[in-house]
Amino acid sequence: MVLERPSWLKKRLPLGRATKRMEQELMTHCVHTICQEACCPNQGECFSKGIATFLIMGDICTRDCRFCAVKRGVPAPLDKDEPMRLAREVSRLGLRFVVITSVTRDDLPDGGAGHFAKTIRAVQELCRGIGIEVLTPDFKGSKNSLKRVVDAKPEVFNHNVETVPRLYPAVRPQADYRRSLRLIEAVKKIDNRIVTKSGLMVGLGERKKEIVNVMYDLRQVGCDLITIGQYLSPSRSHYPVARYVRPEDFEEYREIALEMGFKGVASSPFVRSSYMAEKYYTKALAQFQEHRIAN
Repeated sequence: MVLERPSWLKKRLPLGRATKRMEQELMTHCVHTICQEACCPNQGECFSKGIATFLIMGDICTRDCRFCAVKRGVPAPLDKDEPMRLAREVSRLGLRFVVITSVTRDDLPDGGAGHFAKTIRAVQELCRGIGIEVLTPDFKGSKNSLKRVVDAKPEVFNHNVETVPRLYPAVRPQADYRRSLRLIEAVKKIDNRIVTKSGLMVGLGERKKEIVNVMYDLRQVGCDLITIGQYLSPSRSHYPVARYVRPEDFEEYREIALEMGFKGVASSPFVRSSYMAEKYYTKALAQFQEHRIAN
């Protein structure tokens, strides 16, 4: 049975000139965004503000997560020109903060970590003073791959746990909850100046206690920022929505997360992992600075 979408999940999409300009820019310069590939409900809002989350290493994923709209199959070889092409696009758009993510590339020996690092450095070299958040796959738990990305010094390292561990076999069978936690923990061990972040979807059949337990687990491995948003099934063939979580429940999750010590919490129905990324990074950075001054 397909649930009827409630009123608080109905959103008008901005279709102004800024949105159309962004779409045309991305198409002209052959740059992918996860906004488009994953059918993000905030796409129009972000595009209208000149904000996008860039997708590198193609638009075909090697994993088959049942919640995701990105295509699955055999990816093309890496495009060695992509890092500089993306950097030029970021420069053209005049962005101050950029989020870079990728499909999962289990076909590559390093999971695409080297390509992430090249892309980060290309953006840093061409766009001085820009802030960079990366949203990475788990690299199959490889510490060497992780280190290549962290050593490129993005401001924020984001890796989503996505859902509660009980639902992993059904929702993301090729992933491992504990492996994801270890990845986030390892970032701080390599460079404790980097802000760490993770994200959760709700409405897949999880219980409140399970969400709270995941938040606790993330804080235990030093996760600084968390995003919590409503899962929206991309199609009838994807994992179904079990329930639509009410706005007041999202507010409760936000309060619990803040009490646990997260430095920034984005929790509402339309929140996605890169939503308002610069705002929450700035908030975390201010808290880090206050802590350093106090100590």
